[in-house]
Amino acid sequence: MYVVRDESNTFFPAVNTSELDMAHDSVMKVSDWQSYGYDSGIQSGVTTTAHSLRGTADDGDSEYTKKYTTTTTTTYAHGALPEMESQLAMTRGQRVRAAMFPETLVEGTHILSTQTDPSQQTNVQKLAEPSQMLKTAIVQLINYQDDAELATRAVPELTKLLNDEDQVVVNKAAMVVNQLARKEASRRALMQSPQVVAAVVRTMQNTSDMETARCTASILHNLSHHREGLLSIFKSGGIPALVRMLGSPMESVLFYAITTLHNLLLHQEGAKMAVRLADGLQKMVPLLQKSNPKFLAITTDCLQLLSYGNQESKLIILANGGPEGLVYIMQHHTYEKLLWTTSRVLKVLSVCPSNKPAIVEAGGMQALGKHLTGSSPRLVQNCLWTLRNLSDAATKQDGLDGLLQILVTQLSSTDLNVLTCSTGILSNLTCNNGRNKALVTQDNGVESLIQAILRAEQKEDITEPAVCALRHLTSRHPDAELAQNAVRQHYGIPTIVKLLNQPHYWPVIKATVGLIRNLALCPVNQGPIRDAGAITNLVRLLVKSHQDAQRHTTASSQTYQDGVRMEEIVEGCTGALHILARDPINRCEIIGLQTIPLLVQLLYSPIENVKRVAAGVLCELALDKQAAEMIDAEGASAPLMELLHSSNEGIATYAAAVLFRISEDKNSDYKKRVSVELTHSLFKHDPGTWEATHSMQLEGQPPVYSDEMEPGYPQYGGYPADMPMDHMMEPDLHNMVDGGYPIDVCSITEDIEFQSKGLGADQYQRETGENRSAWDKLYWQQPIPFALVQGECFKGRRGGKKKKLK
Repeated sequence: MYVVRDESNTFFPAVNTSELDMAHDSVMKVSDWQSYGYDSGIQSGVTTTAHSLRGTADDGDSEYTKKYTTTTTTTYAHGALPEMESQLAMTRGQRVRAAMFPETLVEGTHILSTQTDPSQQTNVQKLAEPSQMLKTAIVQLINYQDDAELATRAVPELTKLLNDEDQVVVNKAAMVVNQLARKEASRRALMQSPQVVAAVVRTMQNTSDMETARCTASILHNLSHHREGLLSIFKSGGIPALVRMLGSPMESVLFYAITTLHNLLLHQEGAKMAVRLADGLQKMVPLLQKSNPKFLAITTDCLQLLSYGNQESKLIILANGGPEGLVYIMQHHTYEKLLWTTSRVLKVLSVCPSNKPAIVEAGGMQALGKHLTGSSPRLVQNCLWTLRNLSDAATKQDGLDGLLQILVTQLSSTDLNVLTCSTGILSNLTCNNGRNKALVTQDNGVESLIQAILRAEQKEDITEPAVCALRHLTSRHPDAELAQNAVRQHYGIPTIVKLLNQPHYWPVIKATVGLIRNLALCPVNQGPIRDAGAITNLVRLLVKSHQDAQRHTTASSQTYQDGVRMEEIVEGCTGALHILARDPINRCEIIGLQTIPLLVQLLYSPIENVKRVAAGVLCELALDKQAAEMIDAEGASAPLMELLHSSNEGIATYAAAVLFRISEDKNSDYKKRVSVELTHSLFKHDPGTWEATHSMQLEGQPPVYSDEMEPGYPQYGGYPADMPMDHMMEPDLHNMVDGGYPIDVCSITEDIEFQSKGLGADQYQRETGENRSAWDKLYWQQPIPFALVQGECFKGRRGGKKKKLK
């Protein structure tokens, strides 16, 4: 019995000679069986199967899986062991050579292996791979040293040849330098020689030979892969030469030039200004007409690097037709990297007031919108931010139906950036655009916006534009009432009113107040708004904002918080209370909150719009007799008399209505004095009406009025349509930041519906009185609301016939 061990530390077990004899006999018997065409499976294992413990079925067996295991056993005869050990010792050197230097072996040489288990490597095999790596590194180091020494010795001579007058010599020298620049060692030697780099740049500038230009451009391209090379090119004046090469008709020269410039713009300080001074933008923009997507990707990235944060560069791109070329790429190419780099350029240009309309006119909104459903998150994000920046310039753009549908769908996203952009775009596109409002409303935009507000969790960048979009959808379009009802039906009123709670973010407060005002235009919404506590919150905000505004005594010195003037909050809250006061229950609640003294005080405001909405609320509250007495007790008659002479017809009309209501229980002398004042102030602009009314008062003959209201003249009780839009309709422009930041610009423009409501005899019916003045009869006996705009007199209609007033 023997024990054998080789250099792999593998031990062979002792072998009994009797066992060897038995094994030999078994092999002989198996051979006899196989000679007759049978295979017992003892040797080959062909028919040997083992039942699977898992019980899974196989193709040939519905209950079990066959598992084949083949084991190769090498047995050695008793006399062979010493011979094997001797062979292993003699071939140890060959095994080491075969592992470390296999290329030195003669082909066909058989090496005895000591590996007994295929899953375990021997020690020699473990050393084979590191040895090969070490050998390769040593060879490369030797070659690297040789290349560096060769290039160092050749640089002076090559520099002279590049400066030779013979263009053939220059061409050959450029080819040699190009070959050296392709190897790292020689390339570093070239970078360390400013003379040869300067000679290459000079050759590029002066040559007219295309092959020489290609070689020199290739040299600079290879050098630009290293910071030392970029610095050498920059110091040698390579940027103007490279910009010149952008006009080359050879595609390879264009590629080398644009990639080298791209590397310089990315990594070399001062390169951007040098490219601009060399008119690089003027050369790059026309390259957008090329068709190679990879070349265009590098070109557009260069444009982004040059235009970011530089207004002059943006204007140069515009002057050379950049927006049209960029939009064309977004429309017709599919290479993701190109689309991404192009969208980055458009994002930077989209904050430029000059480029913005050009991009929109070129079809930029539609081109960007088609990529919002793509699979590239970074492309979708860039397109969304660019669309958000452009959207305030596209409010009158047609053909955005598909984009609006996609944006409504995007509102269901859980990505906050997507929500921020989608709500901002919808807010701008629905501003003063009835068609877009109707489309979003019909696409369930109201419900989606409410859900977005709920998911925003007090994130103002989402909440503010979402509320503004809802405010736009609930006013001034055929489906406005549908939107107003949809907010209530989707339980949005409590959610919206909660936004009025502290802490106050004033842009959100401003938008929410306007939305509540629009919702209150629907009579069915008045109760839910009241139940949600909106009236109390509005009064509280009115008091707070008025106190903040009172800290400054002049209109020119206004209080700003979060970019919002407190006077705007005063105006918005008062306007919302005006609409809510149409409901009798709401009116009583407003009166009970002791708002009349503050509203009377607002009549003295230096801001005309504040005066108008304050007079409007008092006009509604004065319907209550007790409230009218409280208004009179607060001394409102004096400012109201003053407001009768206002150039703003709405203010004058509201003031007139309040004065008549609070003078109802006054003596006849007081009524006559008020009537004369009203007649003089309201009719003085129309001499014919003045004469008719004056004659009516003197002779008791009422004038005859037209039987129909002229188109365009709004009814009394609302905000006249031709009145200038109030301060709340001014756009709120966020800080304009270039493309690297998420919020570049957002124009969340106010869009409050100014609906009219008449105060005719059917609603404000009064008892007849013998001592009623002529103006009083004229006012209260009109069957429909009247208007005083641009000096027009009161006009009414009853049954299409003219009627004289009694």
